[in-house]
Amino acid sequence: MKIYQRHAWNLTIEEAIKIQEQLQKEVITVDQLQEPLKYVAGVDMGLEADGTISRAAVAILSFPDLQLQQASIARRPTSFPYIPGFLSFREIPAVLEALEKIKFTPDLILCDGQGIAHPRKFGIACHLGVLVDIPTIGVAKSLLVGKHQDLAETRGSWQPLIYKGEIVGAALRTRSGVKPVYVSSGHRISLTTAIDCVLRCTTKYRLPETTRIADKLASQK
Repeated sequence: MKIYQRHAWNLTIEEAIKIQEQLQKEVITVDQLQEPLKYVAGVDMGLEADGTISRAAVAILSFPDLQLQQASIARRPTSFPYIPGFLSFREIPAVLEALEKIKFTPDLILCDGQGIAHPRKFGIACHLGVLVDIPTIGVAKSLLVGKHQDLAETRGSWQPLIYKGEIVGAALRTRSGVKPVYVSSGHRISLTTAIDCVLRCTTKYRLPETTRIADKLASQK
């Protein structure tokens, strides 16, 4: 993939907020997917050398059979501190380098993090989606903003995630009796389609195969 950098990454918090507010205006939360989906990707990041090196992984899977087709890893110095709400500035630089190494463009990317379920409606899935102009979904393991009602225990059950009176995502049960994940639109996809895609990418584990495989690649030594 060819990546076009749209802004610097060595930023102050104030500069990062301005970029989030500017790029958020470009986020699209209606379906603009290439149908049928042929390839889905997962991205995740780990840390090496006591957190000084970011290790990003991209896993490309065929869809709907979810077989690994290609993987890439990129390492670069960690240039932004860990601050909730600013995960993308810490992780995306290495993710973009990993994406540059893949041979073909995925139809959909699932991110380990938030989409619009974010204080400024611009989590890592939104940021990455806008930069690469590919449909993206945020699939987070923990809640950042919002509240939801209790879910049924069965796989596929979900409840809307409400933040400041608006639906920004969903708490989704991907396995019966297991803690939910938090799904939100990143870019060029609606919430209902995002939920469906996450379920179709999830097999016997809590996390979708896309991000589960990317997580293993990112955390391997």
